[in-house]
Amino acid sequence: MTVHFIGAGPGAADLITVRGRDLLAASPVCLYAGSLVPSELLAHCPAGARLVNTAPMSLEDIVAEIRAAHEQGQDVARLHSGDLSIWSAMGEQLRALRELDIPYTVTPGVPSFSAAAAALEAELTLPGSCQSVVLTRTSGRASSMPEGETLAAFAATGAVLAIHLSVHVAEQVQQELTSHYGADCPAAIVWRASWPDEQLLRIRVGDIASAAQSNPLQRSALILVGATLSQQDFGNSRLYANDYDRRYRPRGDEPRFPRGTEGA
Repeated sequence: MTVHFIGAGPGAADLITVRGRDLLAASPVCLYAGSLVPSELLAHCPAGARLVNTAPMSLEDIVAEIRAAHEQGQDVARLHSGDLSIWSAMGEQLRALRELDIPYTVTPGVPSFSAAAAALEAELTLPGSCQSVVLTRTSGRASSMPEGETLAAFAATGAVLAIHLSVHVAEQVQQELTSHYGADCPAAIVWRASWPDEQLLRIRVGDIASAAQSNPLQRSALILVGATLSQQDFGNSRLYANDYDRRYRPRGDEPRFPRGTEGA
């Protein structure tokens, strides 16, 4: 018996990984986050599978369901939204399973910031402009922010910020970012990226608060900030430059990787 933690992706049912889909299809028990995971994904579960919506459940309730499946020798698909590596509450579940000596696997999923960037048709890291993306949030009732992890501190780096779970404090976000990025810096608010009812607002940093107020989006909306969201005046990367000497395309009289060593 194994518990398979699966990242369901940002919303669109076809953005789950093949591995995740196959694990769903092979597990007779599925615990899923019903408030965030599309019901279409449950169609991959086998006929007669036990489907448990964990939205109203506590950690103790979830672990009890897993223990019951473990005692019956049934694999469990634990389906979370997005990717499991951030804000998934997976860590506390894994700790409980380790204490109970219940085996598990982890299958990553497409994160929401990737889906939002795709909706914006944007590469977030452009040569000479930005090479870092910071995934962050503001303090909430469930989790406070550690000292030092402030929007202002991250904004001072000039990186692209993907600010989660913070649209309800949009005015605070705007105030903290304006002095670093300027009011005219490109920004966007994306709600339910990749879902059929996706909403996308292309704005500027100075418009974040008013945009959030005039469009009452749920707190799961993502705020993106950074020049690369709409930038066109950037240089090409060296990766595909004709004179760039690389392992799979040697150039010059004395290439770093002579032909015949590509597979070395």
